[in-house]
Amino acid sequence: MTIPVAGTYVLDQAHKRIGFLGRHMMVSPVRGEFTEAEAKVIVAEDPLRSSVTATIGTASLVTGHDDRDVHLKSADFLDVERYPTLEYRSTGITMQSDTDSIFYWARLRSGNRLGRRGGGDLPSAALRSSGRFVVHGELTIKDVTRSVDLQVEFGGARRDPYGQDIFGFTASAEIEREDYGLLWNVALEGGGVLVGKNVRIEIAGEAIRQV
Repeated sequence: MTIPVAGTYVLDQAHKRIGFLGRHMMVSPVRGEFTEAEAKVIVAEDPLRSSVTATIGTASLVTGHDDRDVHLKSADFLDVERYPTLEYRSTGITMQSDTDSIFYWARLRSGNRLGRRGGGDLPSAALRSSGRFVVHGELTIKDVTRSVDLQVEFGGARRDPYGQDIFGFTASAEIEREDYGLLWNVALEGGGVLVGKNVRIEIAGEAIRQV
């Protein structure tokens, strides 16, 4: 896995999607996105000490249905007039490894420590990086802050045709909207509710290193 060059990166506005998925009447998925968002990633020399902050414009919400968009922006939900942004800041990063536990325990029993690059009789494939990380952080919606872990998949790093260092990523998380005071709903006669309580966050993008 190629690690991005250390430095400050910003979200590329031309290559981003800040999406979400909810459920209507307990049966059908409804997808939407926020078209206005900014993010800054500080890539450290030790990648696991990197950090990210993001700001999302609530009024930029679109779902492909005007009436639904108006309702989601109203005081019943995001109340965009009073709360124009959503905020996220990371508090830590951990890496998910593809290390096979049978190799791990065999190495410990042999009395050898696991090195960063492997070695000895431990197959190098057993220590390969999955490119998957957990970004621990805090999400603020309507002045309510809750811990949210993003499951991040690193897409790779390279230099683009313009000589800029970039990297790509996708990320996802599950939140409970009622935790943020988004309580509006309608009970259905046959049971359940009109609007699902769980929301899936779906993010994809590229980040560009600032000179």
